[in-house]
Amino acid sequence: MREKKPYFVVTYFTTAEAMATERICKAKGIDGKLVSAPRSVSADCGIAWRCAPENKDRTMAALDEAGIEVQGCHDLML
Repeated sequence: MREKKPYFVVTYFTTAEAMATERICKAKGIDGKLVSAPRSVSADCGIAWRCAPENKDRTMAALDEAGIEVQGCHDLML
């Protein structure tokens, strides 16, 4: 079993918002990736953006600037 690590996870109402997050974060050089939403959180579209905790502020600032609506933000051990 692999060791769990801390991550910042953002969930969305729609797949379009999740995919827009990936495009925006890649353009701004924010490391992370789209993943299946963890079972411990709710995501209407089933997709989440996962990144390192140190990218939390940059990620949220980029999403706010772009007007991306998020369903939830979570600090998780995955």
